[in-house]
Amino acid sequence: MDIQLFDFELPNSAIALRPVSPRDHAKQLIIKPEASERLTTDRVGNLAEHIETGDLLVFNDTRVIPARLHGKRGEAKMEITLHKRESENSWWVFAKPAKKARLGDHLTFGTLTGEVMALGEAGERLVTFHVQEDKMTEALEVSGVMPLPPYIAAQRAVDERDKEDYQTLFAEKDGAVAAPTAGLHFTEDMMTALTEKGVKTAAVTLHVGAGTFLPVKVEDTTHHKMHSEYGEVTPEVAALINETKKNGKKVIAVGTTSLRVLESATDEDGVTHPFKADTEIFISPGYKFKCIDVLMTNFHLPKSTLFMLVSAFCGLELMQEAYQQAIDQQYRFYSYGDSSLLFRALGNGIGE
Repeated sequence: MDIQLFDFELPNSAIALRPVSPRDHAKQLIIKPEASERLTTDRVGNLAEHIETGDLLVFNDTRVIPARLHGKRGEAKMEITLHKRESENSWWVFAKPAKKARLGDHLTFGTLTGEVMALGEAGERLVTFHVQEDKMTEALEVSGVMPLPPYIAAQRAVDERDKEDYQTLFAEKDGAVAAPTAGLHFTEDMMTALTEKGVKTAAVTLHVGAGTFLPVKVEDTTHHKMHSEYGEVTPEVAALINETKKNGKKVIAVGTTSLRVLESATDEDGVTHPFKADTEIFISPGYKFKCIDVLMTNFHLPKSTLFMLVSAFCGLELMQEAYQQAIDQQYRFYSYGDSSLLFRALGNGIGE
């Protein structure tokens, strides 16, 4: 498809630089393709009113690490953002300026040092850090900063508030270099309301990489190659998902990251299996969803793979209308912004 179909004008003032407080007071646009009123507005804290007893919410339990490092190569300034873990102390990174991070170069970031071991096809570098494997996270906590998305970092500096704001309630497993932002809205009060409603919950893992912010550089989306990210679905969670589907209840992905790992773990018959591997799944209009019935997600960038994903879920025309309404009604966009709750369009799932 033509990349221009996924473009839209967004005023800079719509980009949220801080989350609302409390988190569950963010607005939520409810998008139901098959309803007579397809677009309605509520707030995130009322999520339990829009789903049913027995439905299953699936969160991403990845934890964001301080993945941005500022330092030097010799006397030259150098910034790197960790992208994907190769081993405990070796990471693929994006370097700025990339041309100054050459094979064999030694880099220094405060007390943390490393060496460029390989060059990737997309300009990334493989850096091995001079630290014991079990001390890598501790070293990043000392030398790194939270890797705020470029559209926020370009407008303000990272500060202490971001250490809490850019982490979800479910953050448990170190490895993400970007937050699974749909989960940022959840509070203990929300979880209590969902439990009282009889909604089930489960967690999967997808370690979000910095590649999630890379622009799509092709004019035809069929030529786009998706970055890979590591994900896990345990046997227990796979069984719970299959039981939920068998009982006629909905599987609700909290975030596109949860959706992508679950779609990767589900076969063409709609059966979800344990999963422990990288995924490069790229979802755009025409994709038949195998697992997910409802998606909770924030508002995404123009011409991004994530806007393509939600367009596949609900239909491009409806998502164009929804995003224009969100802009008109002054919804807050991107990582710290407001939320949407998308119900899958009929015909966009396998067997429909």
